[in-house]
Amino acid sequence: MSADGPNHFSVWAPEAGRVELLLDGRAVSFTRGARGWWSVDVDGAGPGTDYQLSVDGSDGLPDPRSAWQPSGVHGPSRVVDHERFRWTDRHWRGIDLSSSVIYELHVGTFTDAGTFDAAIARLDHLVGLGATAVELLPVAEFSGERGWGYDGVDLYAPHHAYGGPDGLKRLVDACHGRGLGVLLDVVYNHLGPEGNYVGCFGPYIADQHTTPWGPGIDLDSSSSAEVDEFFVENALMWLRDYHVDGLRLDAVHALADSAAMSFLQRLSRRVDELAGELGRPLVLVAESDRNDPRIVQPRHDGGAGLDGCWSDEFHHALHAVLTGERHGYYCDFGSLQSLATALRQSYVHDGTWSAYRGGVHGGPLPPGIPGHRFVVCTQSHDQVGNRPEGERTAALVSVGRLKVGAALLLTSSFVPMLFQGEEWGASTPFQYFSDHGDPELGRLVAEGRRRDLRHFGWPVGNVPDPQDRLTFERSRLDWSELGRPPHRDILDWYRRLIELRRSVPELRDGRLDRTVVTVENEHSLVVRRGRVIVACNLGEHATVIEADGALSMRSDEGVGVEAGRLHLPPDSVAILMAGPGGRPESMAGPGGRPEGAGGSR
Repeated sequence: MSADGPNHFSVWAPEAGRVELLLDGRAVSFTRGARGWWSVDVDGAGPGTDYQLSVDGSDGLPDPRSAWQPSGVHGPSRVVDHERFRWTDRHWRGIDLSSSVIYELHVGTFTDAGTFDAAIARLDHLVGLGATAVELLPVAEFSGERGWGYDGVDLYAPHHAYGGPDGLKRLVDACHGRGLGVLLDVVYNHLGPEGNYVGCFGPYIADQHTTPWGPGIDLDSSSSAEVDEFFVENALMWLRDYHVDGLRLDAVHALADSAAMSFLQRLSRRVDELAGELGRPLVLVAESDRNDPRIVQPRHDGGAGLDGCWSDEFHHALHAVLTGERHGYYCDFGSLQSLATALRQSYVHDGTWSAYRGGVHGGPLPPGIPGHRFVVCTQSHDQVGNRPEGERTAALVSVGRLKVGAALLLTSSFVPMLFQGEEWGASTPFQYFSDHGDPELGRLVAEGRRRDLRHFGWPVGNVPDPQDRLTFERSRLDWSELGRPPHRDILDWYRRLIELRRSVPELRDGRLDRTVVTVENEHSLVVRRGRVIVACNLGEHATVIEADGALSMRSDEGVGVEAGRLHLPPDSVAILMAGPGGRPESMAGPGGRPEGAGGSR
């Protein structure tokens, strides 16, 4: 839209008999066009103009493609001219997912202020950590002032409480200025329950499809072409107008789509086209519950052609070993053998029996699929926040076990992702919180959460009320912890691991056939990646492993190498470097000199 000429408004409302634009106390009628589209030109309604839409005489409604909802999901929409923002990232060339270390960040709890601008002040910490990309939890407008973001309803509008459109642009611009890429979590499988007005305009919602979070999206009916375009254009907007480098697509297994060319295939094709226009790579990463390798297979092989996929089973296998938890879906994991499988191929179930699911789950990885197609973690917003009290792993295991988990993650063949605060063993929880204006809806959300947790096998006696503001405030990071033990030591361990990953070529090699994992005994496991040897002991007693190499990093002062024998205390990990033919090779660690080559110190 332009402020100095006719301003164009359009909306898809195929079943409406009348559509009006409400602004400045007047109603301006739209003209009906082809395929259910309505449009009108209004002089002077440029950037900053607030407006609403009326369908068949309804009260004013937000525009389904509103670029800004400054007063929240029930308020008027505001015109935004994306060309007016002054970007400084013209030399930015995008990210390479294969070499990325991703940092998952929730804007509302990352800082005390909980805004895009406040997050900028903490970006230097991420640079010092060694992260290469930030992944933002969803920022599309959702009800209230606080929430996880997965109940978005105005998908084109950055959340008003975070700072709106220009605030997000400033954050992305600042990230690029520091060499950090930006991935954005988007939700296309459902819309939130409050402020969801798209059904007043057209058949966006599919009553015949349900998700765990409400009715699904209509992607496979006679009117689905326009619905499909609504979501594709939304994805392109974030990548084009906000300079975001990639998208994480939430729960794609909940997309009901029976078309010959799936929504994911159509989306990936359009994103590839936009990447060509912009002259920089654009990344699509899916979250899927199906262990379906077709998500990352090329489109010409019948796959969706996405760049990556979250691998929850890597987390489950590692978490179950570290914590000993076995309830819910963790019942399929817990052995070092299942962890070894996850370290070799990301998926544990690749067409094998799952006791939790009561059937065969997943599909085998085709030869040649690299580990860089899988994003893995030891913690995430889901795996922490979906616990009854939002406990992080640091509240469940020893510092030694935290370090073991970090070492296996950051030396893996996959793309590692950290969850905010993980790098220092943050003591603050990340609990589930919401801010719905409708008290009855808030009550139903709280009851539904307790019901889901009970189904999973969790005790629900101490589940915080999602609607209670204290639940949100408890979840804010406490940045003062960084300088105190044990947080300072944990942070140093993460920094050194990331530097090691960056400096050693074998640790950036995504070829899965070059990862060798050996279960040494009931509690010990060794991963070999070329010259790199990662050995861990998760038992209650010290153990000795045959491992001939120079000690590069160790998590415990008791770790040592002598005469080709590695001594590992309980809950410890060591990283060694072997030269050609397995001969010891001195290697300077991140601190600038070899650590304990030939023995402990």
